Amino acid sequence: MFITDRIPKQLERIQQLDTQNFDFKTFYENLVKGGKKNYVLIDKDPKTQFKAVKKQCILIKAAGGLVENNKGEVLFIFRNKKWDLPKGKVEKEEKVKIAAVREVEEECGVKIEKRKELLCKTYHIYEMNGKVILKRTSWYNMEVKGSPKLIPQKEEGITSASWVNETGIKSKVKNTYPLIVEVLKKRGLA
Repeated sequence: MFITDRIPKQLERIQQLDTQNFDFKTFYENLVKGGKKNYVLIDKDPKTQFKAVKKQCILIKAAGGLVENNKGEVLFIFRNKKWDLPKGKVEKEEKVKIAAVREVEEECGVKIEKRKELLCKTYHIYEMNGKVILKRTSWYNMEVKGSPKLIPQKEEGITSASWVNETGIKSKVKNTYPLIVEVLKKRGLA
């Protein structure tokens, strides 16, 4: 779902939603019936509309990294039958940028040499114990020394971790989440 002040440019069909009396929880509950469509909520003030949606969800903060080695390869993990980038929940009292490094190091067994600037933030929604969760992930550019061996964190459901070159990224995006494609686009990789 897009919350914006104008219709976004895209190739796929999009269904416009009525902003008057919009109730996110009702919308979310009916998504299962609607199939895989894109929806847009157009409002003169999209930030206020987004804040209203956030109030109807439980916010969970997460952080992760777009990690590059000295060959220019990007670190990908395979979890839940999809290619992904390493990320995880921010612990209580933990700074987001510290959590990003910790999660990457734990999930892949690497040492981050340099955490650089914030690349972007993404949001996605899922249900847990009957509650609607809005997960905000802060993504950072990161670098490692050399091209270290990767050790996937099996207890987190990560079955594989690999360094992927530019050509390989094109095949990985065929089996990843749309938000991961957006993160890669921020770096010109997708």
